[in-house]
Amino acid sequence: MEKLYDLVIKNARVVRPNKTSVDCLDIAVKDGKVARLAPDIQAEQAKQVFDAKNLLAFPGCVDAHMHIGIYAPLAQDAVSESKAAAMGGVTSSLNYIRTGHYYLNRGGPYRDFMPEVLKQSEGHFWVDYGYHVAPIEVGHIDEMEHLHVLWRIRSARTVSPSERISDDRPRGSL
Repeated sequence: MEKLYDLVIKNARVVRPNKTSVDCLDIAVKDGKVARLAPDIQAEQAKQVFDAKNLLAFPGCVDAHMHIGIYAPLAQDAVSESKAAAMGGVTSSLNYIRTGHYYLNRGGPYRDFMPEVLKQSEGHFWVDYGYHVAPIEVGHIDEMEHLHVLWRIRSARTVSPSERISDDRPRGSL
């Protein structure tokens, strides 16, 4: 018989938004997503069962702006920063990355830069992750569609007129 769930977590004290109580519930997971919360989900309905032993279960949160690879090499920083984020309840991070000083310490087009970022990221994050970028060089503006199509990067940080692009012209003088 096919199992309804991939995993059932039994005996968890579930903390939920907009609730003042912490309820003892079972958590059913299917295809990597919470499929059901209920007081007594039958263990036989799952491929795998885990006993939470009355520990707290929190919903995950998204950190929409993290920095990875500024003060340590990107792969090393991805491990330490995402592990710290996970310990605080973050399950997904959107990481700011840009060319230039600090982030891999190299400039140039994102089409040359992002493959290295993704290579150094792979297997080093403790949470789900993605990237958003900043157009630092004039040519980066023309790459925005390419970034979206090829690497699914859907957001970019804009800069204020006081910030400068790499050719030392004030941003407002483009």
